[in-house]
Amino acid sequence: MRAVRANQATLLRQNYLGMKDSADVPEPNRFSSTTYDFAVQLRRPEAASAHRADPLLHLVWHDYPGEWFEQDASSEEEAKRRVSNFRALLNSDVAILLIDGQRLVDHAGEEERYLRSVLGSMRDVLESVKDELLDGSAGLEQFPRIWMIALSKADLLPHLDVDSFADLVVRKAGYELSVLRQSIATLVVADDALSVGEDFVLLSSARFEPGRIVFEDQVGVDLLLPIASLLPIERGNRWAQLRLLPNEVARRLLRNAAHVARFAAWGARIAGRLPGKLALLATLIDLEAVERLAQLGHDELVEAHNRAVARNEGARAAATQFLLQIKKAEEEKVLARSTR
Repeated sequence: MRAVRANQATLLRQNYLGMKDSADVPEPNRFSSTTYDFAVQLRRPEAASAHRADPLLHLVWHDYPGEWFEQDASSEEEAKRRVSNFRALLNSDVAILLIDGQRLVDHAGEEERYLRSVLGSMRDVLESVKDELLDGSAGLEQFPRIWMIALSKADLLPHLDVDSFADLVVRKAGYELSVLRQSIATLVVADDALSVGEDFVLLSSARFEPGRIVFEDQVGVDLLLPIASLLPIERGNRWAQLRLLPNEVARRLLRNAAHVARFAAWGARIAGRLPGKLALLATLIDLEAVERLAQLGHDELVEAHNRAVARNEGARAAATQFLLQIKKAEEEKVLARSTR
């Protein structure tokens, strides 16, 4: 995976080296968000191709300042910038709401104070920009339909696995989570096809110690690409089969999946289980093949992955690798996916 923009690649590496070598943490910027575009390509022997292959997919990360969900805009210009940047979010497939592990440690025994505040603030922010986002429409067709909750700095709370983290959020702030979902539902058409606070993941980019930052013990970071790639396909397929989406919205969602995850298209055919024209579209991105791979046991999936690598089937190799990562994370209680 590489940053598409050379200047971003340089700055990201500078930040990484500063943390690794000097324990220098980049200064936060509360006034603007940053969008990072990463291209994902398979590693190939130099002799395998005389030219750089096209990326399998792109991962776009919209990084929003946490202060946006805790404080009012300090100026009209900042308020306009927030709306503009939230519009960029509309093209995303997955939104990840970070719960700060340090804040949970600071509120040990009364975690509800922080959790209710952060979920309530998210709702307030969405409500404050709702009219601008809708722009007169009854609801948005293109909008993140998967809102995952992630525990950042998970290394500070080693006693929490993903299930106990999910239980903590629901037990301490279940009402606020429900209200947030209702608020998001007012922004989209077909709000039954919406997962808010049903998927959870643990994240830790490094372990922070006095005078040094250790990157060897990361948790969940390697899941971001599989999550962004496979969850929209898996969930969109399920919603389409249950007819929870209008045909036009479903077509757009599945078309996005085809663009974002071309690795899913390797030749099987849908047996007419999707309504109308969706069946034709589904044959192009082969959703059933993804389902079949997902049902394989660990050893079978490893065998399928090794076979794809040996045959230089890059798309299939990527998909099987992502599924192996997701299954391992679920077994290790790092990731919990919705079953709805």
